[in-house]
Amino acid sequence: MSQQHSSPPATVTVFASPASWIESDAVAQCHQVAALDGMTHVAAMPDLHPGKGAPIGAAMASTVLYPFLVGSDIGCGIAVFPVKLKRAVPEKLAARFPDLDRALDPERDADDPAWAVLKGDVPAGHVEGLGTVGRGNHFVELARIGTILDAGHASRLGLDAGDLVLVVHSGSRGLGERILRAHTEVHGAGPAPDPAAYLAAHDDAVRWGSLNRRLLAARVAHALGFEPAEPIVDQCHNLVELRDGSYLHRKGAAPGDGRDVLIAGTRGTPSYLVAAHAGPDAGHSVAHGAGRKMSRSDALRRGRAKHTVEELRRTPVGSLVVCGDRQLLFEEAPTAYKRIEQVIADLVDHALATPIATTIPLVTYKTPENRGKRGRR
Repeated sequence: MSQQHSSPPATVTVFASPASWIESDAVAQCHQVAALDGMTHVAAMPDLHPGKGAPIGAAMASTVLYPFLVGSDIGCGIAVFPVKLKRAVPEKLAARFPDLDRALDPERDADDPAWAVLKGDVPAGHVEGLGTVGRGNHFVELARIGTILDAGHASRLGLDAGDLVLVVHSGSRGLGERILRAHTEVHGAGPAPDPAAYLAAHDDAVRWGSLNRRLLAARVAHALGFEPAEPIVDQCHNLVELRDGSYLHRKGAAPGDGRDVLIAGTRGTPSYLVAAHAGPDAGHSVAHGAGRKMSRSDALRRGRAKHTVEELRRTPVGSLVVCGDRQLLFEEAPTAYKRIEQVIADLVDHALATPIATTIPLVTYKTPENRGKRGRR
């Protein structure tokens, strides 16, 4: 890029070890972002991978607000909810998951008990897609707490080994996309001409994403027979915040300034609940997941040569995957992602996070099994 700088170019720091799989294309994207006017620092996480125009797994500080650095899924994040169930038999529970492709309609579904989590109005009045999980790497997962790695912190969160939790990864569905499109149709990848107006819409999308994760959890709770609870963790990893006079853009990077974060593995590996304590060099951020090491097309091609659909429905940890979309099964196969253990090791080595506990998947929901059920209650 050939912008003129009145200040030195931004610094780029990659928080990964030589053992980590980091694509050169992703690092190149970090340097392209660093060359934008107003950029001061780009912090790349160990789950870094290339995105559409901007890297995923990065925190980017600038005196100028760039909506494209946050992307279209504003408000996407991961929440963890405690689950009280006497017995968790994956096969039985997988069959009882509700259809989370089917949106909750305020009129048609007015009596649905999941609405109890809604306090006040729906942000931006955006009722489209409420209570749906979305596609791509979004999921709802029933998991059990595996290894406790920091007993004191786990105890403060009310967690013991063997406890059940519900992990919800979803965003603002069409709302964030609408906000980004309104900007790019006029300004492309340029800065927001009115940062306050963008931030007002952005904040609605962040609130919407958090509400939607609660709605998804409540729908699953009522279907599986336990009481919905408040999340013990709910961190958004696609957002921008004003910090120290700068705009801190996070794209696939979770806030890491004294917060608890669930860093997602894959449906066939543990995820890690960590206490994050990242400073300014790391953009006050930590990784948000294992990070892709294969494009979707590569994962599809290689997966079809290596696995059957049935093999992908039962994971290496013995969990079940509910996914009626065969292509998505291959695209989201555990082998398409980096090793979560390496991502966590890099965060620990760089003093960005302390692991609290692992979560082991039991049932991972992506899309309904039987598409024929979609139109029914």
